[in-house]
Amino acid sequence: MTKKNDKWGINTRLAHSGNNPRDFFGFVNPPVVHGSTVLYPDAGTMAARGQKYTYGTRGTPTTDALEAAIDELEGSAGTILVPSGLAAVTVPLLAFASAGDHVLIVDSVYHPTRHFADNMLKRLGIDVEYYAPHVGAGIKALLRPNTKIVFTESPASNTFEMQDIPAIAKVARAAGAVVMMDNTWATPLYFKPLDHGVDISIHAATKYPAGHSDVLLGTVSANEACWPRLREAFDALGCCAAPDDVYQVLRGLRTMGVRLEHHSKSALDIARWLEGQPGVARVLHPALPSHPDHALWKRDFSGSSGVFSIVLAGGGQKQAHAFLDALKIFGLGYSWGGFESLAVPVFLGDRTVSTRYEGPLIRLQIGLEDVADIKADLTAGLAAAASA
Repeated sequence: MTKKNDKWGINTRLAHSGNNPRDFFGFVNPPVVHGSTVLYPDAGTMAARGQKYTYGTRGTPTTDALEAAIDELEGSAGTILVPSGLAAVTVPLLAFASAGDHVLIVDSVYHPTRHFADNMLKRLGIDVEYYAPHVGAGIKALLRPNTKIVFTESPASNTFEMQDIPAIAKVARAAGAVVMMDNTWATPLYFKPLDHGVDISIHAATKYPAGHSDVLLGTVSANEACWPRLREAFDALGCCAAPDDVYQVLRGLRTMGVRLEHHSKSALDIARWLEGQPGVARVLHPALPSHPDHALWKRDFSGSSGVFSIVLAGGGQKQAHAFLDALKIFGLGYSWGGFESLAVPVFLGDRTVSTRYEGPLIRLQIGLEDVADIKADLTAGLAAAASA
């Protein structure tokens, strides 16, 4: 393989990042190393930990390949691989928060993140406060001397508010807080958090990197300043990913660019179409000019993915269930980023910042199916909701 070129396009980089086939006798993929024990040649080497691999939890050729690929995409100093997207949230929070600290988390955050903060961080003596997603530089008024973390997510994974990440990061970092971002929606292809002032970038690689709804994995990437502490916490927690899962994500990464482009194109087509459909009060997709935060998305992001929400024009649970039950192509299931379209009702009962909508919210993941078939399925769902 030739030396990597920084001027290569994203699909070329995805195809070739992470490992050198010449390191593995010319095979284009790295080996899947199933290992715990690593043998040392002698006692001196063992005492000094004087070799590249020391134990299965500390890294293997398989994990090295994916970590290197993610670092190349993120521009990060180091990446850890953990067993799920939720673990990618919890490990850095545990790494940088201690009893007595104050942590700010965006109110529109992914619900399992909120559940962890409310049920684990608070129990550990950490003061958790939720802030409005549109706070921007105004977050300065919420910072305290003991604020150690500002956790962001943009866009929100259910209601799709955009955050002014550069403004938040500038103010928070000046106050000594570590800025974290869940960037799962955009992936590093469409937004690179560390280039916008974020310290730690978090992804559920379960989604677009894996791409086939058959594996769980999380990645956490840090800048130079935060990498040692993140790595230390990762080693202490022993929260490492399984080699087969790591390999599956590395394999999925090779095609993520072309898949994500298809997801994006289909989702935008369908989102625009839905804006004109009877029974739809609102479409929450930040790449649409009608979205209130479209300017922020256009300024900072280079693309959009395949997930957005719609607001039904009135009704309640009965109408939402009628819509969902009428769908044939869309599966009713959580997660997204796979090949199949999915739909789920959005729960807003945990929000502390008041948000009102005209009717029930439904989150849609637009898969790789034909757009015409997806539109027909949604038409049937809207008709069922109207008749309920």
